[in-house]
Amino acid sequence: PLSPSRVARAFRALLDDGARLRVSGEARRRPLDLLARGYVPRFAFELFDTRVFVTDALQNPDIRFFVAYVVQPRRRGRGLDAFARIFYKDLSLVWRSSSHFSREDGALWVGKGDVLSYVEDGREMVTSIESTTDLPFEMQAALEDALRRTKRVRNDERALDLVLHRAPSWRIEPYADFTEPRARAAADPRNLVNGGRAIARFRRPGDPGSLVFAKGYEPDFRGGALETLLTKSSLYGGPLGRHRILSRNRRIQYTFIAAPRHVWLLPPQALTTELSSYGVRTIDVVADDDLFVPGYEYHFVDDTQDPPALYSQIPDGYAGAQSPHDDAKADASPWLDALPVVQEFRRVVLGRSRRTARC
Repeated sequence: PLSPSRVARAFRALLDDGARLRVSGEARRRPLDLLARGYVPRFAFELFDTRVFVTDALQNPDIRFFVAYVVQPRRRGRGLDAFARIFYKDLSLVWRSSSHFSREDGALWVGKGDVLSYVEDGREMVTSIESTTDLPFEMQAALEDALRRTKRVRNDERALDLVLHRAPSWRIEPYADFTEPRARAAADPRNLVNGGRAIARFRRPGDPGSLVFAKGYEPDFRGGALETLLTKSSLYGGPLGRHRILSRNRRIQYTFIAAPRHVWLLPPQALTTELSSYGVRTIDVVADDDLFVPGYEYHFVDDTQDPPALYSQIPDGYAGAQSPHDDAKADASPWLDALPVVQEFRRVVLGRSRRTARC
């Protein structure tokens, strides 16, 4: 890899050669101020037709993140555009690209991409489809490496304001620069995974044993391994293995995360090569969200409600002990360990690893 100084020079050379630096936040009128303020890239990598430059890792009280520059050919005309973005690490341990953000009474909310509308008790509701901000699995190792190579993670509470769209506190929908590339891609039926239908669902909601996959979209544990990335997490008590695995029909890819006590899987991704200016794929894989509960998930009594009410993202009856690191989260392993796909992963993949280690 290039040294940090060479990465910085390479990025400045792109700008000197005519690449436009485009920013959505407060720095949009004077985008070069980002570099003057010290948000200079130090690491770089490429994926498909996109070059990505990232700063040293930064943090605020809520998230750990990079200021990223996503460099792509212009959609119209010649030349390159460099889009300033925020890549942050979610509590499920996947790196994401924030679509926007808001603040209310000092509390930060990070935008989680496109939305889904539904009706509940006669009212129209909107919820984020968080996986639409997941950065490609193929990019995760490079970001973990940049985090590891950052000598000191500095505190920074200005970058999000400078870089991202700031939305009013009531808005969870992203802006057009996030949604329009997705809409264009989805308009072509040939792009849709499984015709836009779910590749995995529960025949009986809340019953982990009722999980079924659309034919061909099951993870291929025996012949579909792509890579294993070894990292560590204090939240999960030590070493982590990130196992990237193809489906049997080779149409999609999964990532299973194995911690000392937990195993969970991230929402699967297509194998398409088009990335938006946010660095994310423009095509989704539809599946039941309950399949992708992380090792620890929100489970607490919300005393801001009258009367106080339980708020939980763990299926009913499957919340374990409280997280030792966060009172608002509980251990989701009772649910995860009852999923047949997790049981098979433990038996085939982790069992094979243990057998290999003994040889």
